[in-house]
Amino acid sequence: MPKHMQAKLPSTQPLRYAYTLWAPFYDVLLGASAIRQARKRSLDLLDEWQDKHVLIVGMGTGLDIPLLPHGAHFTGIDITPAMLERARKCAQDCGTPIEIHIGNAMQLDFVDEAFDRVILHLILAVVPDPQRALAEAARVLKPGGEILILDKFLRPGQKAPLRRALNILTRNLATRTDVVLEDILSTYENLKIIHDQPALLRGWFRHIVLRKQLEISTG
Repeated sequence: MPKHMQAKLPSTQPLRYAYTLWAPFYDVLLGASAIRQARKRSLDLLDEWQDKHVLIVGMGTGLDIPLLPHGAHFTGIDITPAMLERARKCAQDCGTPIEIHIGNAMQLDFVDEAFDRVILHLILAVVPDPQRALAEAARVLKPGGEILILDKFLRPGQKAPLRRALNILTRNLATRTDVVLEDILSTYENLKIIHDQPALLRGWFRHIVLRKQLEISTG
């Protein structure tokens, strides 16, 4: 088990409190047309959704729900009850069947290899330990399955002093601005990038698709 997974689970209480305050305004802030289109482009990167079991981690108020492809079996989690109340209403209004639960991205309450796909939209740069969150997503993903990521990342070696300084202010209020995806991925040989392209703000936000490699028998 990686050392970061052996460490004590970081507290999510500050994040839960912050997003409880954000809940009434979240859709206005993150429901803008450009972000909505980016969410849709992310989902469109994969086809053949029929009968797939899909986990949406950190689903918030359910901004992905109106965009979800038909035919899949969706489960959504978030740590903030106030957010999930809005997500349930969104699912009801959209007529979208989806199981919605309280859950922690860094400690998923699902068995290994339970899902064909995992959606991580604007969550890795939010949680206190993104490496642990990605490890959990990989754990519950079946071999050959995909992880869809839409988020903001620094590039390896990118100095970005303003973004790094901004992180001191934002990390406990809404999101982190210093996450480097390649650093997170470096410890997971079974996750391979199969798609990587700019999404928003000149590439600060990126569309990423990861695939969990099939296990190779050595027998």
